[in-house]
Amino acid sequence: MVYPARPYKPAQPGPVHSHRLSLPSPTALPLLRFPASIAIPSSTSRATQAAMEDGGARAAAVQKLMAAKAKSGKSFSDIGAETGLTNVYVAQLLRRQAQLKPDTAAALRAAIPALTEDLVELMMQPPFRSYNPKMVHEPAIYRLNEAIMHFGESIKAIINEDFGDGIMSAIDFYCTVDKVKGADGKDRVVLTFDGKYLPHTEQKAANMMSKLPCKAP
Repeated sequence: MVYPARPYKPAQPGPVHSHRLSLPSPTALPLLRFPASIAIPSSTSRATQAAMEDGGARAAAVQKLMAAKAKSGKSFSDIGAETGLTNVYVAQLLRRQAQLKPDTAAALRAAIPALTEDLVELMMQPPFRSYNPKMVHEPAIYRLNEAIMHFGESIKAIINEDFGDGIMSAIDFYCTVDKVKGADGKDRVVLTFDGKYLPHTEQKAANMMSKLPCKAP
């Protein structure tokens, strides 16, 4: 059987549907309120902030700082003993991971004579604290990370048991690395974390400063 060919009819364009994203009006958006006491310090200029965030400039500064330390012939622990700082904090200062305080500047310059005025001034600027994620591949750092992760759950349980529901601060914090002899006479690494206990806050609305009426300056 032969079927007759059907005449060709071009498809008719259908209705165009417009999908519009409905956005709330500006008046419907929540208003962020900050206490009048919060202000951005003007002492840190944009140029200074940009310099702190420049990885290349930071690397160059760290290279100069470490060269000055090498010229002194002293270890981090030696410099710590002369300045009254922990050996880890000395290392943090020279790696631009901590801020040199004015009261400590003179002692650090005495301990590391090769430090120039420009380097000391740079060290007194608030640093842009950061780290390279790739450094976890370094075995010494990887093992530290592994130890914290492996023992972390038990450490947390003891913190909760002895202190309550909270954490150890890494800002109000002291850290040292010490070398001792074990019972077998072999060298052992003693790593000390000494951090302030910070309890988790019960979030009572009455204590939120942002909920209080804003006062005119």
